Amino acid sequence: MTGLPPQRAGGNGPPSGSTADPGRRVRAVRLGARSVAALCLVSAVGVMAFGWPLLADSASGLAHSQDAPWLFAALLPLLLAVVVATIADTGLDAKAIAMLGVLAAAGAALRPLGAGTAGIEPMFFLMVLAGRVLGPGFGFVLGSVAMFASALLTGGVGPWMPFQMLTMGWVSMGAGLLPEPDRLRGRRELALLAAYGAVSAVLYGLVMNLQGWPYIGGMASGVSFVPGDPVGQNLTRFLAYCLTTSLGWDLPRALVTVVLTFVLGGTVLKALRRATRRAAFDAPVSFTPGPSREAGSP
Repeated sequence: MTGLPPQRAGGNGPPSGSTADPGRRVRAVRLGARSVAALCLVSAVGVMAFGWPLLADSASGLAHSQDAPWLFAALLPLLLAVVVATIADTGLDAKAIAMLGVLAAAGAALRPLGAGTAGIEPMFFLMVLAGRVLGPGFGFVLGSVAMFASALLTGGVGPWMPFQMLTMGWVSMGAGLLPEPDRLRGRRELALLAAYGAVSAVLYGLVMNLQGWPYIGGMASGVSFVPGDPVGQNLTRFLAYCLTTSLGWDLPRALVTVVLTFVLGGTVLKALRRATRRAAFDAPVSFTPGPSREAGSP
């Protein structure tokens, strides 16, 4: 019978390209070759920027150089290079950018709720869960953008900001690299994420202390940075500095992350996975032409 609409290939299934397979884990931002190269570059520069004062000679004056802020600012274009490389590798589409914006805004809004109050920072909980669901590439970009947005929101813009962006990117990326992303579910997954969140919350404070500790003067000699001293001796002083100054902030941050993961983690993970499946970030779109009509048919 002529005049009937053409049928879609595949019978009564959903239209081609409409959604991804519910059982498949879809990542909004995948790590392609250029993304990995950019991420390795920015991470290497970040490690050097964090650690170079430990290797400075006492006669060079580099440990308290006024050039340090320029080194901090150099990390910003490198972080942006990761985003550009990811777009080049995966064609980051409007849906992925929209989810990135929503999650970054949510993370930025969570940070002021406890920032500066005994280290209570609920932002970590969201960054860890989002990195777990959406993968390491999306996680790194999300952590960096969320920290940048929170700095603008709270007025925390300064030479430390690129380091905060880099470190939060590592935290969220690490969650995306945790094992068994497709099979581990339920309480076991929450326990894994809570443990990772606690460790990463403490390490975040440790790494950020390393950024500012060499430039703080007037402290007791037992916890002060001494330019030109052996690395082992300076690291011993650094650990003493962390134990006496920042551990009271790092441990509450870890505790809040663990509590929020167990209380809200299951709901947030389900919501993120449902949104990712429906958005079908990497589902290829294809069109099946209908049957051609015979010449002369109405």
